[in-house]
Amino acid sequence: MRAAAVNAHEGEMMGEILCSRREERSNKVIVEVLLHQNEFRQLRGEMTNIVLFSEEGVATPSKVSLRGRNEATQYFLVPRQLRKQMNPFGAVNCQRIETNGKQVFIYIVDPSKTRRQDAIITM
Repeated sequence: MRAAAVNAHEGEMMGEILCSRREERSNKVIVEVLLHQNEFRQLRGEMTNIVLFSEEGVATPSKVSLRGRNEATQYFLVPRQLRKQMNPFGAVNCQRIETNGKQVFIYIVDPSKTRRQDAIITM
């Protein structure tokens, strides 16, 4: 099993799964990952709550909506099939990763940290 991406700026491999094995007791998978040092630093010492994904696994198309003077305001549209269970009033954090000439935006919506006053609702 190999998943890899190339960092266009450095010509280095972003991440690669070297091997994996199933742990029988917990029904989980132990994964050995090879990362460039810069990618590992982005974890900022965090070693729990790590999520792995591959660009090839992202299959739901979406769009960016441009609004305002000179289209200065940009909105990522959440596709209908992903909105069904979404709570738009949770705290939202975002991270941007640039890799292989592409930009990856990761949004984390935490409904347990409700910040309704921060929500922007348009009709």
